[in-house]
Amino acid sequence: MTRMPVVANQFYPGDPDLLRSTLHEFIPPVDTTQKACAVISPHAGYIYSGAVAGETFAPVTIPDDIIILGPNHHGQGAAVGMMAQGVWEMPMGNVPINSTLADLLTIPPVEQDELSHRYEHSLEVQVPFLQYLNKNISIVPMVISHISFALCVDVAEIISSAIQKYDKPVLIVASTDMSHYESRQSASHKDNLALQQINKLDAQGLYDTVTSNRISMCGFIPTTIALLASLQLGAKKANIVRYTDSGAVSGDINQVVGYAGVIIS
Repeated sequence: MTRMPVVANQFYPGDPDLLRSTLHEFIPPVDTTQKACAVISPHAGYIYSGAVAGETFAPVTIPDDIIILGPNHHGQGAAVGMMAQGVWEMPMGNVPINSTLADLLTIPPVEQDELSHRYEHSLEVQVPFLQYLNKNISIVPMVISHISFALCVDVAEIISSAIQKYDKPVLIVASTDMSHYESRQSASHKDNLALQQINKLDAQGLYDTVTSNRISMCGFIPTTIALLASLQLGAKKANIVRYTDSGAVSGDINQVVGYAGVIIS
């Protein structure tokens, strides 16, 4: 299957040259890069969250193989839906799906499923940043609905075990925005509660904090799974690179969306 972009020319430029120059502005130069287990990155339109994503990915060594986890905004397809073969056609070139790694991940509740990816934007907006930093990437895209913490643990164990069996560097990318459409004061307070748990690498704490405080962090399930898998792979720390909100661009601080970038290593 060839998956076509669904938010090119909306969330990011569809013209390859313009996209490349846009990414050049958002991704700062760094002297050295570091290996990471996972990156947590926002998925809004680049005008709002591109700088956060760029600053977060810039210091990370981007390997050839990447598992991208995102929330299911549309409710279609499997609860844990993974594309296991084919190509994502992107403005800066085609990105193949790593079917070898996907086969290692095909254990229930992970299902091979294309429907959940058809209209989902949260993974797509991450790909140009990864392409810009490593033109040889292959991906395993996984879209996840609202599932229990116990199922998050199961999925994380499948991911960490697959990465260990694959025996090559693999980066996990968890795609999430933070609080949605609240005042800056409310959003920053709630998002800080969630980020405190991420900073402690406390996956259960993150899950419980988001649900109990009704934090509208759309990708908290992918983030929970990324934390759990990273811990199983030996992660020791979280580095919160940047937090901001849409009001920094729009000027509207009464209805903001929060954006955070985090490196787990």
